[in-house]
Amino acid sequence: MPTLSFNNQQTGFDRPLIMGIVNVTPDSFSDGGRYHAFDQALAHARQLMEEGADILDIGGESTRPGASEVSTETELERVLPLIKQLSGLHIPISVDTSKPEVMSAAVEAGASIINDVYALRRPGALRAAVDSGASICLMHMLGEPRTMQVNPHYNNVTAEVTGFLKTRADALKAAGCDPSRILLDPGFGFGKTLNHNLTLLRNLHQISTLGYPILVGLSRKSMLGAITGHKNPQDRIYASLAAALISVQNGARIVRVHDVAATRDVLNVLDALNKDQMNEA
Repeated sequence: MPTLSFNNQQTGFDRPLIMGIVNVTPDSFSDGGRYHAFDQALAHARQLMEEGADILDIGGESTRPGASEVSTETELERVLPLIKQLSGLHIPISVDTSKPEVMSAAVEAGASIINDVYALRRPGALRAAVDSGASICLMHMLGEPRTMQVNPHYNNVTAEVTGFLKTRADALKAAGCDPSRILLDPGFGFGKTLNHNLTLLRNLHQISTLGYPILVGLSRKSMLGAITGHKNPQDRIYASLAAALISVQNGARIVRVHDVAATRDVLNVLDALNKDQMNEA
């Protein structure tokens, strides 16, 4: 079973971990600025901890389709105060960023995971991430956030996503990163049609054969809206729970979600079932 190293400690996966989403942005696709102010973001983060989050993922720049890029200074102003405040609460903090300056500053402020939708392809990002000592999540994305959903095409989506993630993980190792610091994310909704997403979800176990923990982010995404007919992301909680459960059953070790309490309940049921089966054996 894969392990993950953060905060200078090795962590196994005797159960799936829940990463709670804290978007400190005015234009997030799901919570649209609800937690943009510092006090609101801090209260939300504390609530997610109480609900059972194992990790908090702090993001200061929206990566929804069509999103505009923000400056490094703006992103730092959004995420650093929150990371500093949360760093003493004994919960791993992830920073959702692709900017090397933000990566370095966030880890110095207390973050222990770097979550990059560009998989460290931006200039300076690979070196900054390796030197930070943090764990690193490499995500697959076809194109850029502004254009990624314009007619994405693959010959074999599972093989191509798996190959990309292997290439990026190999680049990290070649730069001196210990494999235990690496996470992989297939990037649901990032340059993929509904069919691509469903194929990846069905074949998630193939990506896990690379030997790294798999992080999955399906919570409230538009693919779930396409399936259920719910246009409002906040109406997709039940579909999100189903997606989280299927992800874990297919090999995901971390699920990145908005609805922590409900996800915790669902995964507790699965955990109880698995433990009971082991006891019978």
